[in-house]
Amino acid sequence: MSGNIAKPVNGSYGVINGVEITEEVIARLVKNAEEGFPGAKFRAPGRPARTNEPSRAVTVRLSESELAALVARADREQRTRSEAIRAAIAEWASAA
Repeated sequence: MSGNIAKPVNGSYGVINGVEITEEVIARLVKNAEEGFPGAKFRAPGRPARTNEPSRAVTVRLSESELAALVARADREQRTRSEAIRAAIAEWASAA
């Protein structure tokens, strides 16, 4: 840090998202943090798990026409691209 300490101007350190930052606001924020953010619900970082198994991301190159066909069918079936790709792989992998 540069060692410069912000000084309030007319009791305000500025405005963030429409809220004027004053000593009172800072005191409330500190108190809330020290109390462990009561009422707050925290979620685990990252994407939610799809299954109980570990999973890995796999990169696949598609031509523009392949991607367009994939997106068109996924849209028709109201699926995400990932869901459509997983369905296609499941169908291909289960065919003997």
